[in-house]
Amino acid sequence: MAMASAEGCLHTLSGVPHSLHYRLSFFNYVSPVLSFSCGANYGKRRDPKQMSWHGISKLLKHQARVHSIPTVGCIPRGSSKLIRSHSLICKCQRTESNSGLSVESGTKPEFSHNGTNGRLTVEESEAVRRLNNGNEDLASNGMHMQSEATREKVQMGSSKSMEDEAWDLLRDSIAYYCNNPIGTIAANDPSCPSILNYDQVFIRDFVPSGIAFLLKGEFDIVRNFILHTLQLQSWEKTMDSYSPGQGLMPASFKVRTVPLEGDDSATEEILDPDFGEAAIGRVAPVDSGLWWIILLRAYGKCSGDLSVQERVDVQTGIKMILKLCLADGFDMFPTLLVTDGSCMIDRRMGIHGHPLEIQSLFYSALLCAREMLTPEDASADLLRALNNRLIALSFHIREYYWIDMRKLNEIYRYTTEEYSYDAVNKFNIYPDQIPPWLVNWMPNRGGYLIGNLQPAHMDFRFFSLGNLWSIVSSLATVDQSHAILDLIEAKWADLVAEMPFKICYPALEGQEWRIVTGSDPKNTPWSYHNGGSWPTLLWQLTVACIKMNRPEIAENAVRIAERCISNDRWPEYYDTKRARFIGKQARLFQTWSIAGYLVSKLLLSNPSAVRILVNEEDVDLVNAFSCMISSNPRRKRGRTAVERRFIV
Repeated sequence: MAMASAEGCLHTLSGVPHSLHYRLSFFNYVSPVLSFSCGANYGKRRDPKQMSWHGISKLLKHQARVHSIPTVGCIPRGSSKLIRSHSLICKCQRTESNSGLSVESGTKPEFSHNGTNGRLTVEESEAVRRLNNGNEDLASNGMHMQSEATREKVQMGSSKSMEDEAWDLLRDSIAYYCNNPIGTIAANDPSCPSILNYDQVFIRDFVPSGIAFLLKGEFDIVRNFILHTLQLQSWEKTMDSYSPGQGLMPASFKVRTVPLEGDDSATEEILDPDFGEAAIGRVAPVDSGLWWIILLRAYGKCSGDLSVQERVDVQTGIKMILKLCLADGFDMFPTLLVTDGSCMIDRRMGIHGHPLEIQSLFYSALLCAREMLTPEDASADLLRALNNRLIALSFHIREYYWIDMRKLNEIYRYTTEEYSYDAVNKFNIYPDQIPPWLVNWMPNRGGYLIGNLQPAHMDFRFFSLGNLWSIVSSLATVDQSHAILDLIEAKWADLVAEMPFKICYPALEGQEWRIVTGSDPKNTPWSYHNGGSWPTLLWQLTVACIKMNRPEIAENAVRIAERCISNDRWPEYYDTKRARFIGKQARLFQTWSIAGYLVSKLLLSNPSAVRILVNEEDVDLVNAFSCMISSNPRRKRGRTAVERRFIV
């Protein structure tokens, strides 16, 4: 296929016959040194910035960049209908023409000299070859000076425009459905041969990407994501003939190109959701619907477009999620009962029961939903149940999950086997459960919310997302929120070290690791979800710090991340106690690592924008909480005195 320019090359690719689309799954552009921007016709006019390579990192500029070639919209990476090994390589060279590029298939590259085009001399050909190979030792002195200038410019650009590089990478990860942006894939790592499900759009992973686009004023992709994922909210997908609960949102979805029914010569795009039936462990995602509600509210507050949340189908979607979460069961606690692996920590890590992460997201989603639900008779019972649950949940978490030196001393002196309504040790916690590491780790100033609470069991581990989002959602009191940040500052070397932010502390080790994780080889101590460090947590840390008017904590964390995250090619997570190694199975160019950094930078430059994410403490909830604290625990509890609290 002969083409006169790189621009022509890209336009020609977008117009290849449909019969070739099954074979051309990727377009690899190889440009080792030259940095440029070019437009591409992907069936829809796109912002030229989306196709800019000016911000590529020094490590990327010697690698082939991978871009999908769409049929109707965008062919997903790793689609079962495509052969990954078939790709088209386009090698472009510099010219003095307007486009600045020329491609001649099957011939030597041509070089423009003094306004005339002619074949390169041997010396010039060698110089261009070395230039394209990134060799600094060029044949001619002039070309050497040009290479030095180019290299210096690229180096200066990489040091000053890490954000530009991150934006380019984020836009490279956009997935398209019917020519419209619909989300971002989990990772865009061209060096990894095993795709698994990293080429899918995850609801929880897209949240930082969506926030970044909102803060940038690019609302369409978030709106499309919200409405299309709403269409996937279903109970038709099955796993071993069982259906997920009505209202469950999928963990992820993939854009697939399939033959049109009745016409094998034509294709159509479909969205294929995964509710957990294909996931490792086959665990349904509890947090997807909660994140969806939080992002929906953020979209309305940032864009000013409230018509989306007021739509009948969106209101129905909110109610279905709430009814699923507020449904009556056998549990006595106001917290949400879930299984292991149902949230960001998606493998067996001993967080089954009532993990803090889910409770903080649950509380935030309830507040967001209450703010967005339209007043109508059909919503009256749901709003009443929602308000009752908010009061009970805030009391339960603030009172029983909180731990500091005072509370630790209280637990140390617990008496057990207490029976009565006014028992101090309500959950029959044995003092010997206090782990030895906590005795020396707990600072005199500061505290945190424990990871889990169940009968005769307290999980004393520090879980970052749950604590940070408790601050963001005002699930923690103002004093508790400041105490959590005090603890982070006091234990900076443990929780931040050389790459923020530790997902939990400490890691499970030895026999405890074998029992709790089932000897999970991915969750070895200080790796992955077992004490690994996740750069995406930067944005939650930033929101929490700005809300509490302590942005300097987040600024320090961002500075630490900037030292190496770009050179390390934006890994998914880091290993070891001090986060010195890139995760042993971490994907590179992980989208939510990139987006988390961008959201942190955007919020630190415009702190008032956190309003789209934070929930302010509700005065009515505070008053109700105070009443519960001061109420007489010996009050009569007859059948007639019990109020039905959770009506759906």
